[in-house]
Amino acid sequence: MGEARASATAAPASARDGSRLRVLHCLAPPDGTTRYVDQMLAGAGGDVDVATFSWREALLGRYDVLHVHWPEQLVRSRSRWRRAARHVALRALLARVRRTRTPVVRTLHNPAPHENGTSAEARALAAVDAATTLYVLLNPATRAPGDAPAVPVPLGHYRDVFAHHRRAAARRGHLVTVGLLRPYKGAEALLTAFRSLPDPDLRLTVAGRPTADLAPRLVAAAAEDDRVTLDLRFVPDATFVQHVTSAELVVLPYREMTNSGILLAALSLDRPCLVPASPTNAAIAAEVGPGWVLQYEGPFDERALREGLAAARAVPRHAPPDLSARDSAAVGAAHDAAYRAALALVGRGRP
Repeated sequence: MGEARASATAAPASARDGSRLRVLHCLAPPDGTTRYVDQMLAGAGGDVDVATFSWREALLGRYDVLHVHWPEQLVRSRSRWRRAARHVALRALLARVRRTRTPVVRTLHNPAPHENGTSAEARALAAVDAATTLYVLLNPATRAPGDAPAVPVPLGHYRDVFAHHRRAAARRGHLVTVGLLRPYKGAEALLTAFRSLPDPDLRLTVAGRPTADLAPRLVAAAAEDDRVTLDLRFVPDATFVQHVTSAELVVLPYREMTNSGILLAALSLDRPCLVPASPTNAAIAAEVGPGWVLQYEGPFDERALREGLAAARAVPRHAPPDLSARDSAAVGAAHDAAYRAALALVGRGRP
């Protein structure tokens, strides 16, 4: 971000004078599409400067707080040699933050990675947990591991981001699932359940970039029903808005669902969503108002889809989803407070 470098042992001025903070997020920089990193940059708070991750910045740069999000991404790579190098770099980074008393704030997006890693990765994640000064919890149902304190900061909404995109009219009988398509997100189960519904007026759109092994299975399943449309690519924002707003119901049949940006994005576009029952989703349902977050019990199947669609049509929605607690200003202020609390915990700031 064009700021002068400091030695690995020097504390940034902001940590000493209690004014502005510089936070290094363990996130890739924005790429022109809407991602979680955009929330972190746009809603940073008035007294917080932010930077995105590079190993050079992490090991040699100048920052007050290290904010970790998905720690497994720090060490994963298809290359065995690059993977080994990242494990070494992570050990050096953890040694640096320990030596400089730089607090580590970790947002707990998921209790555990969705895809299993190696035993070396498990040890690396345990080391990150051990180095964590303060956890950020995205919902009241999540519990932080270990003894480090935790503060609640919800995911922000996407209303401002999507405001300038043209919306479609909701079409009766149109079901949509969208987002990065990974096996645990249940697109195959949705296709199977949808094919069991005989209504010729129903339509299903499956949109998003699938994993390499999942793509051919989705193509084969969709070929059996001409009511299904596939859009298997990374969906740009304008198309995302068109897909979601054309839906009568957004279906997210995840096998595991803790915190979902897609759920918040669909609610930001005022579309009801069908999701697995969980304490997290129950809390969001209570927050946003009746009729917007519809939950099903047990494995996703034809009954869950049929009953979810019936509920979407039967439950009245008298107002848009209430997302006022997720405005960028509120989320930014909460993160600012979390960073200053973390600095106080390591003895480099006032509580």
